[in-house]
Amino acid sequence: MAGGGTEAFPDLGEHCQNPDCKLLDFLPFTCDGCKLVFCLDHRSYKSHNCPKSDHGSRTVSICETCSIAIETTGFDVEGIKSLLEKHERSGDCDPNKKKKQTCPVKRCKEVLTFANNLTCKDCGVKFCLKHRFPTDHVCNKKTITNTGKSARWNERFMEALSLRNEKGCERGSSVSSRSPPSVRSF
Repeated sequence: MAGGGTEAFPDLGEHCQNPDCKLLDFLPFTCDGCKLVFCLDHRSYKSHNCPKSDHGSRTVSICETCSIAIETTGFDVEGIKSLLEKHERSGDCDPNKKKKQTCPVKRCKEVLTFANNLTCKDCGVKFCLKHRFPTDHVCNKKTITNTGKSARWNERFMEALSLRNEKGCERGSSVSSRSPPSVRSF
C-alpha cells in the first residue's frame, strides 16, 4: 500500500503528511501552497507550518500624501519605497485627494460617498441624503425648473414644510399644555 486505503480499497484516502499525525483520511485536503496532503485537523497553513502560505496573497501600500492604495505584491522593502517615490513624482499624487468630501451644510459632518449623496437640481451642489432638498440646505439659487401652477404649489408646500420643521410640530406642544379633562362623579 503506497498512498493509503484498506486492503479492499487500496486507492481510497491518503495518510496525513504532517510528521506527528499520519492519520488515514478518506477525504484528504491538498494544500495549495506546498502541495502536500493533510487531514482535516492539519489542512490550514498555520496548523502544518506551510512555507508557502503567502503564495496567493496580495500586498498593498498606502501613499502617505494622497491616501491612494498601490499594489506592492512581490516587492521587497526597497522596491516598495521606489514604487511610492515613483508614484509621488508621477503627478497622480494629489494631497487634496486625501481629504474626503463632506456635506457643505453647516455643522453636518457626513462624508459623501458614491451612494449617499445627491446633487441639488437648483444649485448644482452635492449634499448628503439628509440635506438633499432645497429647503434643508438653504439653496442659494432658487430657480423653478417646472413652470405652471403645480410648480408654484410645490414651492409653497416646501417653504411651509421648512417653516414647520424650524418651529417644531405645534400639535404635540398644544396637547401637553392643556389640562386633562375633569371627571365628574355623580
